[in-house]
Amino acid sequence: MDTQNAVVELSRVEDSASELDEMWSFVQSKSQQRWLWHAIDHETREVLAYVLAPHDDEAFLKLKTLLAPFGIQHFYSDGWGAYKRHLDPDIHTVGKVNTQRIERKHLTLRTRIKRLARKTICFSKSIEMHDIVIGLFINRHEFGLAI
Repeated sequence: MDTQNAVVELSRVEDSASELDEMWSFVQSKSQQRWLWHAIDHETREVLAYVLAPHDDEAFLKLKTLLAPFGIQHFYSDGWGAYKRHLDPDIHTVGKVNTQRIERKHLTLRTRIKRLARKTICFSKSIEMHDIVIGLFINRHEFGLAI
């Protein structure tokens, strides 16, 4: 399985909703940023999909493509521009109240993967290794896939 992008199989739900967010990290130096874009089910808190990429609209569009099979009816996110530019305002709600679960996932990831900690001496030296480490962790602990 590709460790940079993953999707878990879930049944479609009529009123399904998803929380979207991105999390910053870096490779070698803080000027070389890397972002984990991911989406979780608003009710079950299960990770639906993720993408490791730069902080640009193309990364969000890739995540949105991975989410298409789920038939999500509503999205919750922070106010970052890509969400506003590529999601219809009728199905998109901006605010911290509905993104607390995904923010909690961020804290868990930062605690368990030192490469994601904001102030650390542990960092990746290549984008490939950075994405592999994070991807393997998510695949194992969120999707239950054997490594």
